[in-house]
Amino acid sequence: MRSFSAAHSRASGNPDESSAAVVVDSGSPLSRGRAEHAISVAGIALLADPAGVLYWPDEKLLVVADLHLEKGSAFAARGVLLPPYDTAETLARLALPIARYAPRRVLALGDNFHDGGGPARMADGDRAALTALQRGREWLWIAGNHDPDPADNIGGDFIAALALGPFTFRHEPARQAEAGEVAGHLHPLARVARRGRAVRRRCFVSDGERLVMPAFGAYAGGLNVRDRAFAALFGTRPCTAHMLGARRLYAVAVARCLPD
Repeated sequence: MRSFSAAHSRASGNPDESSAAVVVDSGSPLSRGRAEHAISVAGIALLADPAGVLYWPDEKLLVVADLHLEKGSAFAARGVLLPPYDTAETLARLALPIARYAPRRVLALGDNFHDGGGPARMADGDRAALTALQRGREWLWIAGNHDPDPADNIGGDFIAALALGPFTFRHEPARQAEAGEVAGHLHPLARVARRGRAVRRRCFVSDGERLVMPAFGAYAGGLNVRDRAFAALFGTRPCTAHMLGARRLYAVAVARCLPD
């Protein structure tokens, strides 16, 4: 088992596509049907993928947040029975952008497992799938509030945060505004209206200085971007929800999103 360091620094449901089309700005690069879309954070263009991952080409770094592996088995242990396939589904979905980008490094932004016992509950097939994803690349696990301690037999290195270039990658967003911060934890979700019906999707949310990642896990919930938790982070600064679609992202100003 490897220990968390204080930091690892480089000094070292999915509605149909048409229902969200109203939120697309036709002048935005997000409306051009590409598989990934640039979001500028701290002056650097990062590629946001409809799968819900972020890719930094210059560093060959793929970032994913809030996998919440073994959430189904955690609920089952408390008598709430869910289909026990969330870990397999989450890893299978993660395999697609890893194959697409062939990153040199994968960074998981905390709440990687739903609880501290999750790694021990993994099925052998799921553990093998995770090992295959890690093969040939560096894999970094950031500590989350659900899984604050390093785990045995899941590979990779365990860190508290990652400082890389202008960015600080961590699990929970800092209370004080910090340019270049990329975090998870809040599971952002945007809600918009289209022809009398509401559409809710996971999303990236950013004001150009900091960014909050969507939760990736199959059973991960979501928090509306109009919630006061986001207002506490971004204040009155204009920010954009980049909503996940099947083939592309849809950009909408958070001020235009609907509360729950």
